[in-house]
Amino acid sequence: MWDETFEQLLRKHLSLMEAEDELTADINLRDFGLDSMGMVALMSSLEEAYGVRFVDDALQVENFATPETLWNTLAAMR
Repeated sequence: MWDETFEQLLRKHLSLMEAEDELTADINLRDFGLDSMGMVALMSSLEEAYGVRFVDDALQVENFATPETLWNTLAAMR
C-alpha cells in the first residue's frame, strides 16, 4: 500500500473528495475531480516529492485511473 505522502498529495488534487471520504485502492480518480490539468499538477508534485521522472510510458491516462494504478506506476519508477 502507499505511504502518507502519496495520500496527502493525491487528496490535494481530488477536488470532489471530502476529508472523511476513504481513499481506497480502486476508486475512480476522475469521479473525484482529477481532470487532465489536475493530472499534470499531480504528476509534478509526485516527481518532486519522490525524485522521479514520469517517462513517456507512464504518461498514459490509464496510469492515473485509480490510486492503486498510480501508486504502482510510481513504485516502478522508484
